Amino acid sequence: MTPASRHLFRQSACTLLAGLLALAVLPISTAQAEDNPFGKFPVLIQCKQNDTYHAFYISRVSKDGVATYVASERIGGTITLGGEAKAIGSNTAGTCVGKTLAELRADGQAFDLKQ
Repeated sequence: MTPASRHLFRQSACTLLAGLLALAVLPISTAQAEDNPFGKFPVLIQCKQNDTYHAFYISRVSKDGVATYVASERIGGTITLGGEAKAIGSNTAGTCVGKTLAELRADGQAFDLKQ
């Protein structure tokens, strides 16, 4: 790992950790938890693209149920509960593209936040 890639990895990890810590301290009532679309999606999806592993963390869930994941280098992807992962911001497909959430979980690429 080069010093530049190590720095990018640390920067991404710090951003992810800060986001997770913010989520951990937010009080969520039972009614809110049931309506919370983030609870239905993994908090992190790991993909390999061009011999580099990327950690994509959940950024948003739209009204129509499309979850958007982002990583470093301005790349990202989308997925729905019943659909397949699609890449955005890159012309090359990684190891997540075309997989469902069930397949990503089975392959050990999706990580859920346990409470």
